[in-house]
Amino acid sequence: MKLSARNKLTGTVVSIDRGAVNSTVHIDLGGGSIVTAMITNASVDDLGLEVGKTAYAIVKASDVIVGAD
Repeated sequence: MKLSARNKLTGTVVSIDRGAVNSTVHIDLGGGSIVTAMITNASVDDLGLEVGKTAYAIVKASDVIVGAD
């Protein structure tokens, strides 16, 4: 798989919370870091995602906004 995105984070799926249309997928990157993404249930099925499986969090964004009080 070739992608233009440079931020490819490899981890292990630790949970999938299915809703009516979308699922929240949690990927453990190690070192205490977990990435959470919301994707469609159809995508979960197409990718064959399940707890314990290796998955990739691929980030492509032009901006990241950070705030603090």
